[in-house]
Amino acid sequence: MKVEQIYTGCLAQGTYYIESDGEAAIIDPLREVQPYIQKAARNHVKIKYVFETHFHADFVSGHLDLAKETGAKIIYGPTAQPGFEAITAEDGQEFKLGKVVLKVIHTPGHTMESSCFLLKNETGKEVALFTGDTLFIGDVGRPDLAQKVIAELTPEKLVDHLYDSLHNKILPLADDIIVYPAHGAGSACGKNMSKETTDTLGHQKATNYALRPGLSREQFVKEVLTGLTPPPQYFPLNVLMNIKGYDSISDVIKRGTQALSADAFETAANETGALILDTRNAQTFAKAFIPNSINIGIDGSFAPWAGTLIPDIKQEILLVTDEDKAEEVITRLARVGYDHTIGYLEDGFESWTKAGKEVDSISSVSVDELIAICKKDPQADILDVRKKSEYDSEHITTAENIPLDYINDNMAQVSRNKTYYVHCASGYRSMMFVSILKARGYDNLVDVNGGFKAMKESGKFEITDYVYPTTLL
Repeated sequence: MKVEQIYTGCLAQGTYYIESDGEAAIIDPLREVQPYIQKAARNHVKIKYVFETHFHADFVSGHLDLAKETGAKIIYGPTAQPGFEAITAEDGQEFKLGKVVLKVIHTPGHTMESSCFLLKNETGKEVALFTGDTLFIGDVGRPDLAQKVIAELTPEKLVDHLYDSLHNKILPLADDIIVYPAHGAGSACGKNMSKETTDTLGHQKATNYALRPGLSREQFVKEVLTGLTPPPQYFPLNVLMNIKGYDSISDVIKRGTQALSADAFETAANETGALILDTRNAQTFAKAFIPNSINIGIDGSFAPWAGTLIPDIKQEILLVTDEDKAEEVITRLARVGYDHTIGYLEDGFESWTKAGKEVDSISSVSVDELIAICKKDPQADILDVRKKSEYDSEHITTAENIPLDYINDNMAQVSRNKTYYVHCASGYRSMMFVSILKARGYDNLVDVNGGFKAMKESGKFEITDYVYPTTLL
């Protein structure tokens, strides 16, 4: 028997490959399925099953393409109603894979169809639990996502189900079982996930706040619901794609990998209203870019940020990227349901400048330069675009917080007539923020290269740390 976690850092997502005696199963596959198919071929095994722990919100699963390519059966837990051929299993139903067995454990709470899969080895011993978004390392799945698709599934209803699922189905299992969750730290599917991506169930019973002994239902409900922030707007749209179906990833890539000359690119931008998405490094982008383009660097949490910042999942997109990165960018966009890339700039940004096309730029200052500016003007406006939780933890005392996460809702708080010095933690997010507002006519935003980390290390800025409310002291 072989169990392998295939972890994708950009999405903080874990897919699982299980193999036994010539047969394999994939749990929660990503959209691009060829790596799984190739792995099975190298190992001379047949992919028999695709197990889905639930209808995912944060990415588009590869279940349909994988089933089509391999003939594997798609398995969901009870109550799932997919719009395609699949097995909706019963609670407790077992599926034989080579010499091992996977047992369905229905654990509603994150969503109503959410299920875990319990792996029994060749001797029948329970050895691993694939928990999806029901149980994470250090956290449990948020119960407020399903309401975005089915209005009556309120967080209060689902968190009640989650308490029962954890206490009646998971806590009774043996302590030595290995927990394999669908996500780790950085995912928006929970609020307090560990950076660790596996653990024993026994250790989780001892350390996970939601599993601690003596935790009443009322306490559990309060603690799980407290501190939830609005989910990214693409989440319910991904759920619907996972339920109803979607275009094959090969069709999406073929459609997007159209190399366009500078003239053809400009024509396409003018005629289609496509969004120009530049995925180059933030500081490279700042020096020169196509007017009205926005920057989301490929070398970061690219897909989740694209999903958070591009309001329309059907938005046509034109790419500016290194030519050898075009397919990767299109694939990563498709992971979160953005299937309408219509081409990329052939030979990269250099071809635009060689053609004599108009360019724009963004002012960027080092921390040392900002220190000099603040000496001359102590009232200089500093804008912190990190998450509210980061800002609350510690921030430059004079900085105002407008999180990038909610820029489409909160941009009215930014005055077009003021000069702002914009920072995040390191410079990745601040350039996104400035580029989006620049494309909308805000011309007085200056990026702070190096961000809060460099500002704090300089020792020249007054830092406000989190102050615990007196009620907690």
